[in-house]
Amino acid sequence: MGLLDFLKKNEFKEIEELKNENASLSEYKEIGNIAKQKEALLISIKDEQEKAELKKTNILSEIKALEITRKELSDEIIEKKDMIVELDETILLQEFGMYKPVYNFASSDIYKDRLDRIKQEQKQMIVGGSAAVCAAQWVVEGSEAKGKAMTNQNIKQILRCFNDECDTLIDKVKFNNIEAYTKKATKSYDALNKINSKNQITISKKYLQLKLDELNLSYEYAVKKQEEKEEQKRIREQLREEAKLQKEIEDARKDIEKEQKHYTNALSKLDIQLNSCNESEKETLLEKRKEIEEHLTELNTAILDIDYRDANKRAGYVYIISNIGSFGENIYKIGMTRRLDPMERVDELGDASVPFRFDVHAIIFSEDAPKLESILHKTFEHKKVNMINGRREFFKVTLDEIEVVIKNNYDKTVEFNKVPLAEQYRESIKILESLTQ
Repeated sequence: MGLLDFLKKNEFKEIEELKNENASLSEYKEIGNIAKQKEALLISIKDEQEKAELKKTNILSEIKALEITRKELSDEIIEKKDMIVELDETILLQEFGMYKPVYNFASSDIYKDRLDRIKQEQKQMIVGGSAAVCAAQWVVEGSEAKGKAMTNQNIKQILRCFNDECDTLIDKVKFNNIEAYTKKATKSYDALNKINSKNQITISKKYLQLKLDELNLSYEYAVKKQEEKEEQKRIREQLREEAKLQKEIEDARKDIEKEQKHYTNALSKLDIQLNSCNESEKETLLEKRKEIEEHLTELNTAILDIDYRDANKRAGYVYIISNIGSFGENIYKIGMTRRLDPMERVDELGDASVPFRFDVHAIIFSEDAPKLESILHKTFEHKKVNMINGRREFFKVTLDEIEVVIKNNYDKTVEFNKVPLAEQYRESIKILESLTQ
């Protein structure tokens, strides 16, 4: 090997070593770049974590704020619900409770007097300045007089609002809304006092109570007037019944007396004929005389019956009737009439006010008809259809139950028609069935 070759070989070796060194340097450089990228990535991740933590903190703050808002809204909803008073007529009819009278006075006149006194007391409170009061003495534009004038105007306004609302409720109060209207008046009182709290003006509790008293009195007054109206109607009906009975008695007496006179005259003429007749005619005339005497005896008995009915004001008939087409099964009217012919009263009850005629199950004569009727009414009081108006003499009861009470308290021989004919009702059902076929 020559020198040149040796030098070339060494040069080539140095070049390879340099290449290897350069490759190592490149590798180190690449590793450095990766480390820098990793460091940058870690910094970026840390930044994202910090941003996420900040975002989390913000979200938690928002959640907390929303939770506070939700609670406030929930409390407000509860408060608003408490303020709401249901006044829908359909709902009130479904949910009303039994009203317990607060006053329960004996007559409408007493209610009217008490109402007048309540209203007068309200006026005195308004004039005397105790219906609504202001707890502060305001000064307007440096003037106490202007402040007092402003306060008086505000008091007038709050009282006018409260009175108008209460008057509307009082005008419309009924059996099914009195409880709701009482709450409504109280809520109005609370709301107006709250609105005027900044002015320190409040309606007095005594004035509120007077308004609530007026509401209850007005309702009970209307109920009492209706009761008295029903009672007057009952009395008028009773007087009409008595007048009809009296007319029936007078007419019957006139007819019987007329007939008595006719047969008495006939008997006198017959006696004259008997004095002048022959033996063959006498037997026929005596037979005829016997018939006239028997008829006169019947007329005398009828007059005695008429006199008895005229003298005995409690004698009459108790009737048990039904109307299944109008009221359904096992609904019976138990009533009483003093008419000479009780069917006249039954026919009147089946007039145009009901779609079908009444069926008669029993008509019972009694020397004390009101007593027998009262026994039946008291026995079945818990089965009345109308529990409020005693004049509505309808009962949801079986005919067998009625029969037991009558036979135990009056007469075991009374006969009952157990099955109502209800002719027009049954025929109407058949016609309707044929129309739907």
